[in-house]
Amino acid sequence: MIDADGNRLRIGWREWVSLPELSIPAIKAKVDTGARTSALHAFSLVTFEDRGRQKVKFHIHPLQNRRDVVVRCIADVIDRRRVVDSGGHSELRYVIRTQVRIGAQHLWSVEMTLTDRDTMRFRMLLGRSAIFERALINPGASYLIGKKPPLRTLYGVGGEA
Repeated sequence: MIDADGNRLRIGWREWVSLPELSIPAIKAKVDTGARTSALHAFSLVTFEDRGRQKVKFHIHPLQNRRDVVVRCIADVIDRRRVVDSGGHSELRYVIRTQVRIGAQHLWSVEMTLTDRDTMRFRMLLGRSAIFERALINPGASYLIGKKPPLRTLYGVGGEA
């Protein structure tokens, strides 16, 4: 995304983002140029059909080290793809399209695969196709768009995230 001055959005290697269509007000995302597609932590996936469209219900723990915080989500399934993770493991994943917000003014739609990232450090990866022609990454910086949001207000909790 290019701002009024003709500059691309500048982000760090990790940023706080929100997923408004999934009612996730804050989630820490690792910006991962090694991943083509973005990935979101999801568990208890159940697919169903609604008015001829395949949908998926899933749960997410949006905050690392906080299994007590759970968000329930529903999204349209746009595809199923075989994804090979960084460890070389292949997995067939559901793919959804949802909006990602970085900062107050940067909102766009991205494809995201759903996978169990419970043991991973980040609940979300923002892959290169999501940021292509939208952002420049400073790999030596974190949270260029904003500091940790008020988790107590957003999720009713305090503590680590």
